[in-house]
Amino acid sequence: MRFAILSLLLALLAAYAIAVAPQKSVIVSYPDNTPDSVLSQAKAAIVDAGGIITHEYKIIKAFACNAPAAVLENVQAWGSAYNAVVEDDSVVSINNDE
Repeated sequence: MRFAILSLLLALLAAYAIAVAPQKSVIVSYPDNTPDSVLSQAKAAIVDAGGIITHEYKIIKAFACNAPAAVLENVQAWGSAYNAVVEDDSVVSINNDE
């Protein structure tokens, strides 16, 4: 009986792991004249889709996040009127050292 329950739980866990969408680490940025409501809408959509806002920039209108690729496509489409840019988050160097 315990073995059957354990097997069922493991099968459910495996199905859940397969169903979870892979997350991408990106930076979403907007021009300075973009209304704050547009950024708020984008951040809310990412969180609702299971993503995480990892950093909110103060000098520029941008934020970093880990989010499913599908919601990032939607965020970029919604922000097309404001030229939203969604780019992969990566390490940048000024002297070619890695």
